[in-house]
Amino acid sequence: MTTTPVAIVTGAASGIGKAVAEAYAAQGTAVVLTDVQDEAGEALAQQLRDGGAQATYVHCDVSQLADHQKAVKVALDTYGRLDYAVNNAGIGGDQGPTADYPVESWQKVLDINLTGPFLGMKAQIPAIIASGGGAIVNVASILGMVGFSGAPAYTTAKHGLVGLTRAAALDHSAQGVRVNVVGPGFIHTPMISGLEENPDMAAMLAQLHPIGRIGEPEEVANVIVFLTSPAASFVTGSYYAIDGAYLAR
Repeated sequence: MTTTPVAIVTGAASGIGKAVAEAYAAQGTAVVLTDVQDEAGEALAQQLRDGGAQATYVHCDVSQLADHQKAVKVALDTYGRLDYAVNNAGIGGDQGPTADYPVESWQKVLDINLTGPFLGMKAQIPAIIASGGGAIVNVASILGMVGFSGAPAYTTAKHGLVGLTRAAALDHSAQGVRVNVVGPGFIHTPMISGLEENPDMAAMLAQLHPIGRIGEPEEVANVIVFLTSPAASFVTGSYYAIDGAYLAR
């Protein structure tokens, strides 16, 4: 078994997940990258290996328990342990008022954004315990704390993820597994790239944040990596907003 820490990062092919994987690799943590964007995921893993890091890509549909179990098995088979997990994969889903929201879209958003992290933790926690303990960070949103018109499914899933994180922390902190959740504001990622193509929309999104701009993926990654580090050894069951004071209004 390696003494190098090992992390699983879901949704690692782009956006926040990519920034987290790069941050882990830069500090010497071995990374198992998962996503459904196989070409981008494989390319990132190769890029990290070319830079001297230990990195492996695994295809993972986060709505499927078997895929999470496969990712954990790859971590154990390749590196011998699992210390950290970042359940980041998510989708924005369709937009529309609650009464008109398509049932199929509702189910898809909840399957990926809420059931996905639950299934991830179900596979990850036993392996982390067996490795001597570690930490998990789930990636929610500012919409885990407040509502947003036209996003009933996304808002519900992210609120649920905050509650799930707190329950998991209560269940497993005594076993050496810390579980926290972060709530990014609007971040420069592919999820909002379509909105930012409209200059007026981009300006409006920036103005929602008292800091006066949209966040960068690396700013979220820095907090996530801290939360899984020994420096955060007494932090569990907590929600961390990374939002340029969006929630402080």
